[in-house]
Amino acid sequence: MFGADHWREHPEKYPGNLWLPLIAANGDPDNASFAGPMRPTPYLLQSPYLMQVLSRIGAVWGRTRLMKLTAQAEVSPHFDINYYWRARARVHVPVLTQPSVRFICGDDEVNMKPGECWIFDTWRRHRVINACDSERIHLVADTVGSDSFGELLRDGRMSGVPAPADWHTEFVAPVDGSRPSLRLESANIPVVMSPWEMREHISFLFSETRPHPQLELAQQVTARFLAAWSALWAEFGTDPKGWPAYRRALNTYEQWLRGSAASLQLINNSWLLDSLRIMVFSVAVSGGGEANEGGELRQTTATPPLPPVPGPRVGAGERDPLFDRPVFIVSPPRSGSTLLFETLAQAPGAYTIGRESHALIEGLPGLSVLDHSYDSNRLEAGVATPQIAEELRKRFLAALRDRTGQAPGDRRPLRLLEKTPKNALRLPFLAKVFPEAQFVYLYRDPRETLSSMIEAWQSGRFITYAKLPGWSGLPWSLLLVPGWRSLNGLPIEQIVAAQWEITTRMLLDDLVALPKERVHVARYDALYADPSAEVARLCATLGLDWDRVLDARLPLSRHTVTPPDAQKWLRHAREIDAVLPGLTATIERAQRFAQR
Repeated sequence: MFGADHWREHPEKYPGNLWLPLIAANGDPDNASFAGPMRPTPYLLQSPYLMQVLSRIGAVWGRTRLMKLTAQAEVSPHFDINYYWRARARVHVPVLTQPSVRFICGDDEVNMKPGECWIFDTWRRHRVINACDSERIHLVADTVGSDSFGELLRDGRMSGVPAPADWHTEFVAPVDGSRPSLRLESANIPVVMSPWEMREHISFLFSETRPHPQLELAQQVTARFLAAWSALWAEFGTDPKGWPAYRRALNTYEQWLRGSAASLQLINNSWLLDSLRIMVFSVAVSGGGEANEGGELRQTTATPPLPPVPGPRVGAGERDPLFDRPVFIVSPPRSGSTLLFETLAQAPGAYTIGRESHALIEGLPGLSVLDHSYDSNRLEAGVATPQIAEELRKRFLAALRDRTGQAPGDRRPLRLLEKTPKNALRLPFLAKVFPEAQFVYLYRDPRETLSSMIEAWQSGRFITYAKLPGWSGLPWSLLLVPGWRSLNGLPIEQIVAAQWEITTRMLLDDLVALPKERVHVARYDALYADPSAEVARLCATLGLDWDRVLDARLPLSRHTVTPPDAQKWLRHAREIDAVLPGLTATIERAQRFAQR
């Protein structure tokens, strides 16, 4: 009935995964969001029997589709942590299938036969394998349920459990021309999440969290956040005047979790912080917004983001089968690379290891400072032997997760995003290991960077080599630059000035040696002044999709010592002014490079 031109590609572009909208926001088949009144699309109105089936099930229907898997395609292992699906059951009615189609949920596996009606726990990891040479099509409908739907559930039976003696199936016979009215949801995304709903979602996620030393403290901080949210609700309710205060409370809570509880993991192997972001934070204050495919909000009161620009892979010849144009953010330390990384890591389709790759890289024989007599963190291309390159690529591949904490499964090639400060000294090595690598040079005012580096040394939080042989004074912090031994005994401002200058000079030398199409520039001042514009520009340049709206100010990164301020460097003005004259040539070179 519906030709190939009617089917849509999966938003994550999974091969062979297609869908056709039957019930969508405002009845618009091109609207893939979760927000707004759900109404029949023209496709459903052309399908009276599908309407009859939905009517017999009797639920209040939300977003509904036909989902197709082409021959030999599959749905990669995943779990659903979207806000919309948290309160809804997902109903599957196979329309076209074969006995060899496998549906796997947790440790259970079934073959859903044509005409059956199934629901399953989408919170568990699940996947579908269509290991045959014909298509599989399911009617897939989301619902909050209803009384009559509940009766069907009570009369149903569990997979693997023998049916009662009097149990029987019911055939829904088609009635020519009948288009029954359907119960359709009209309310789905809150303007402002009530404290009762907020508490319910967060309590659920904490109940699903694995034991961890930080769990009790996280629960205490969460209780304070929920109390603050209740107070704001009592003061403002859904009044737009309160939205900035709500967002500040969310940002403060998220920043604490990012810095102190980022390692908390759920029993389904997703990360607590990622789940909170997707299930709660993204919809807690919508401002009348509209949810996109991933359940995040597009605020109708804000400037809309640029449309996603997927971008083709570079080169027409042989390509890297595992890593599609991996992106490495490189800069001198304390330039804001963590902030940029944590922001870009929210791009759909981007995969990271969720942290800096110190142990992952330096754990390989031949790549640590011990293997090079503590010379420096510099790695040349010659170090990337075939054996080391293969092992390092395997390590990255095994550790990658997307923004929801999900592993890529069998999906290839992947968009890797990586940020580790020491990589500023490893470009020749990385460019050889990852032949399609793209490098983003992050430029920040050197005065601000030097001030932050001084803070880092003084804080004791960024010690990299506590017992560096032959070094006296404060323990060595940040990356280890070539010639570090000549800095022994110097004042801290001269040490960080040399770190910045050596790193910047070598980094720029390596960048200009690469083909221009593999090098990009980001500016910290632009990211701080207008995050939405700078991130949209970068994603378009890098060929990354982007589907989020950013606040006017980004949340603090996990490695922030003190909040950013363009004038903060004045705290160390005397020390910085003393070293700037010796950095003039490299500063001017960096400024010119950042303007390209």
